[in-house]
Amino acid sequence: MSQQNIYPSEPSEKKQIEHKIMLLYLINKMDIPLPNSQITQFALEENYMNFYAVQQYLKEMVDIDYLDHSTDNNTTRYTITGEGLKALDALADHVPSHLKNRITKYVAQNRKEVMKGFETTANHFYDHDTGEYIVKCGVYDYDTLLMEINLSVVNKEQALLICNNWKGNVGSLHAQIINILLSKEGSDETRFSH
Repeated sequence: MSQQNIYPSEPSEKKQIEHKIMLLYLINKMDIPLPNSQITQFALEENYMNFYAVQQYLKEMVDIDYLDHSTDNNTTRYTITGEGLKALDALADHVPSHLKNRITKYVAQNRKEVMKGFETTANHFYDHDTGEYIVKCGVYDYDTLLMEINLSVVNKEQALLICNNWKGNVGSLHAQIINILLSKEGSDETRFSH
Protein backbone atom coordinates (compact mmCIF):
# COMPACT_ATOMS: atom_id res chain seq x y z
CA MET A 1 0.00 0.00 0.00
CA SER A 2 1.44 3.36 -0.98
CA GLN A 3 1.75 6.20 1.50
CA GLN A 4 -0.73 8.28 -0.54
CA ASN A 5 -3.50 5.80 0.22
CA ILE A 6 -2.95 5.96 3.99
CA TYR A 7 -4.24 9.54 4.18
CA PRO A 8 -6.60 9.91 1.24
CA SER A 9 -8.21 13.10 2.58
CA GLU A 10 -4.85 14.89 2.95
CA PRO A 11 -4.38 17.19 -0.08
CA SER A 12 -1.17 16.91 -2.07
CA GLU A 13 1.54 19.51 -1.49
CA LYS A 14 0.64 21.09 -4.84
CA LYS A 15 -3.04 21.31 -3.81
CA GLN A 16 -2.08 22.81 -0.43
CA ILE A 17 -0.06 25.51 -2.19
CA GLU A 18 -2.98 26.18 -4.54
CA HIS A 19 -5.34 26.50 -1.55
CA LYS A 20 -3.01 28.93 0.24
CA ILE A 21 -2.57 31.06 -2.87
CA MET A 22 -6.35 31.03 -3.37
CA LEU A 23 -6.83 32.35 0.19
CA LEU A 24 -4.20 35.03 -0.37
CA TYR A 25 -5.92 35.98 -3.62
CA LEU A 26 -9.30 36.26 -1.88
CA ILE A 27 -7.95 38.36 0.99
CA ASN A 28 -6.04 40.63 -1.37
CA LYS A 29 -9.01 41.02 -3.72
CA MET A 30 -11.34 42.03 -0.86
CA ASP A 31 -8.83 44.80 -0.03
CA ILE A 32 -10.09 45.18 3.57
CA PRO A 33 -9.43 43.07 6.64
CA LEU A 34 -11.41 39.90 5.98
CA PRO A 35 -13.03 38.06 8.90
CA ASN A 36 -12.12 34.42 9.42
CA SER A 37 -15.82 33.54 9.13
CA GLN A 38 -16.04 35.09 5.65
CA ILE A 39 -12.90 33.29 4.45
CA THR A 40 -14.21 30.00 5.79
CA GLN A 41 -17.66 30.57 4.30
CA PHE A 42 -16.15 31.09 0.86
CA ALA A 43 -14.04 27.91 1.08
CA LEU A 44 -16.93 25.78 2.37
CA GLU A 45 -19.63 27.12 0.01
CA GLU A 46 -17.67 26.02 -3.00
CA ASN A 47 -16.22 22.85 -1.39
CA TYR A 48 -12.68 24.10 -2.03
CA MET A 49 -11.45 22.90 1.36
CA ASN A 50 -12.76 21.93 4.78
CA PHE A 51 -12.92 24.10 7.91
CA TYR A 52 -9.80 22.62 9.49
CA ALA A 53 -7.71 23.09 6.37
CA VAL A 54 -8.73 26.77 6.15
CA GLN A 55 -7.73 27.34 9.79
CA GLN A 56 -4.44 25.50 9.32
CA TYR A 57 -3.54 27.45 6.17
CA LEU A 58 -4.40 30.80 7.75
CA LYS A 59 -2.25 30.01 10.79
CA GLU A 60 0.65 28.85 8.64
CA MET A 61 0.50 32.01 6.53
CA VAL A 62 0.47 34.23 9.63
CA ASP A 63 3.46 32.27 10.97
CA ILE A 64 5.49 32.93 7.80
CA ASP A 65 4.34 36.59 7.62
CA TYR A 66 2.20 36.28 4.49
CA LEU A 67 -0.83 37.42 6.49
CA ASP A 68 -1.34 39.78 9.40
CA HIS A 69 -4.27 39.28 11.75
CA SER A 70 -6.09 41.25 14.41
CA THR A 71 -8.81 40.15 16.81
CA ASP A 72 -11.66 42.40 17.90
CA ASN A 73 -14.87 41.34 19.67
CA ASN A 74 -14.00 37.66 19.09
CA THR A 75 -13.62 38.27 15.35
CA THR A 76 -10.25 37.60 13.75
CA ARG A 77 -9.58 39.53 10.56
CA TYR A 78 -6.78 38.91 8.07
CA THR A 79 -4.86 41.22 5.74
CA ILE A 80 -2.13 40.37 3.29
CA THR A 81 1.40 41.56 4.09
CA GLY A 82 4.15 42.72 1.73
CA GLU A 83 5.64 39.23 1.87
CA GLY A 84 2.23 37.75 1.09
CA LEU A 85 1.91 40.02 -1.94
CA LYS A 86 5.31 38.89 -3.20
CA ALA A 87 4.25 35.26 -2.83
CA LEU A 88 0.93 35.96 -4.54
CA ASP A 89 2.64 37.71 -7.45
CA ALA A 90 5.12 34.85 -7.85
CA LEU A 91 2.52 32.07 -7.60
CA ALA A 92 -0.70 33.63 -8.93
CA ASP A 93 -0.57 31.30 -11.93
CA HIS A 94 -1.41 28.43 -9.55
CA VAL A 95 -4.93 29.84 -9.20
CA PRO A 96 -6.96 28.84 -12.27
CA SER A 97 -8.73 31.67 -14.11
CA HIS A 98 -12.19 30.20 -13.39
CA LEU A 99 -11.36 30.35 -9.66
CA LYS A 100 -10.10 33.95 -9.96
CA ASN A 101 -13.40 34.81 -11.66
CA ARG A 102 -15.35 33.10 -8.86
CA ILE A 103 -13.39 35.04 -6.23
CA THR A 104 -13.99 38.33 -8.07
CA LYS A 105 -17.72 37.57 -8.17
CA TYR A 106 -17.76 36.60 -4.48
CA VAL A 107 -15.98 39.84 -3.53
CA ALA A 108 -18.47 41.93 -5.54
CA GLN A 109 -21.42 40.16 -3.89
CA ASN A 110 -20.10 40.25 -0.32
CA ARG A 111 -17.86 43.32 0.05
CA LYS A 112 -20.66 45.61 1.26
CA GLU A 113 -21.65 43.17 4.00
CA VAL A 114 -18.02 42.71 5.07
CA MET A 115 -17.54 46.50 5.15
CA LYS A 116 -20.66 46.92 7.27
CA GLY A 117 -19.39 44.52 9.89
CA PHE A 118 -15.89 45.97 9.66
CA GLU A 119 -16.95 49.57 10.14
CA THR A 120 -19.02 49.03 13.27
CA THR A 121 -15.91 48.79 15.45
CA ALA A 122 -12.40 50.18 15.59
CA ASN A 123 -10.04 48.12 13.44
CA HIS A 124 -6.59 48.39 11.98
CA PHE A 125 -4.78 46.85 9.07
CA TYR A 126 -1.40 47.07 7.40
CA ASP A 127 -1.29 49.07 4.16
CA HIS A 128 1.31 47.32 2.02
CA ASP A 129 1.49 50.28 -0.39
CA THR A 130 2.53 52.86 2.25
CA GLY A 131 4.08 50.59 4.88
CA GLU A 132 1.84 52.15 7.52
CA TYR A 133 -1.11 50.95 9.55
CA ILE A 134 -4.57 52.28 8.77
CA VAL A 135 -7.02 52.65 11.65
CA LYS A 136 -10.76 52.82 10.88
CA CYS A 137 -13.04 54.02 13.66
CA GLY A 138 -16.79 54.26 13.15
CA VAL A 139 -19.93 55.13 15.08
CA TYR A 140 -23.29 53.75 14.01
CA ASP A 141 -26.86 54.17 15.12
CA TYR A 142 -28.26 50.83 14.01
CA ASP A 143 -27.43 50.75 10.27
CA THR A 144 -26.81 54.49 9.94
CA LEU A 145 -23.24 55.70 9.87
CA LEU A 146 -22.87 58.67 12.22
CA MET A 147 -19.11 59.14 11.95
CA GLU A 148 -16.10 57.46 10.46
CA ILE A 149 -12.47 58.39 11.01
CA ASN A 150 -9.53 56.89 9.11
CA LEU A 151 -6.02 57.45 10.43
CA SER A 152 -2.61 56.42 9.19
CA VAL A 153 -0.02 55.56 11.85
CA VAL A 154 3.52 54.24 11.64
CA ASN A 155 3.29 51.09 13.75
CA LYS A 156 0.96 48.40 15.01
CA GLU A 157 1.28 49.50 18.66
CA GLN A 158 -0.12 52.97 17.82
CA ALA A 159 -2.91 51.38 15.79
CA LEU A 160 -3.88 49.09 18.69
CA LEU A 161 -3.79 51.99 21.18
CA ILE A 162 -6.08 54.11 19.00
CA CYS A 163 -8.49 51.18 18.52
CA ASN A 164 -8.62 50.50 22.26
CA ASN A 165 -9.06 54.18 23.14
CA TRP A 166 -11.80 54.58 20.53
CA LYS A 167 -13.72 51.55 21.78
CA GLY A 168 -13.31 52.58 25.42
CA ASN A 169 -14.28 56.22 24.91
CA VAL A 170 -16.37 56.31 21.74
CA GLY A 171 -19.27 58.23 23.31
CA SER A 172 -17.18 61.09 24.66
CA LEU A 173 -14.83 61.15 21.64
CA HIS A 174 -17.78 61.35 19.22
CA ALA A 175 -19.30 64.20 21.22
CA GLN A 176 -15.98 66.09 21.50
CA ILE A 177 -15.30 65.83 17.78
CA ILE A 178 -18.81 67.03 16.90
CA ASN A 179 -18.49 69.95 19.35
CA ILE A 180 -15.09 70.97 17.93
CA LEU A 181 -16.35 70.78 14.34
CA LEU A 182 -19.48 72.79 15.16
CA SER A 183 -17.57 75.40 17.14
CA LYS A 184 -17.49 78.92 15.67
CA GLU A 185 -14.04 79.48 17.18
CA GLY A 186 -12.53 76.89 14.84
CA SER A 187 -13.92 78.60 11.72
CA ASP A 188 -11.87 81.80 12.09
CA GLU A 189 -9.33 81.72 9.25
CA THR A 190 -7.06 84.23 10.99
CA ARG A 191 -6.58 81.76 13.81
CA PHE A 192 -4.42 79.63 11.52
CA SER A 193 -2.38 82.40 9.87
CA HIS A 194 1.09 83.44 11.05
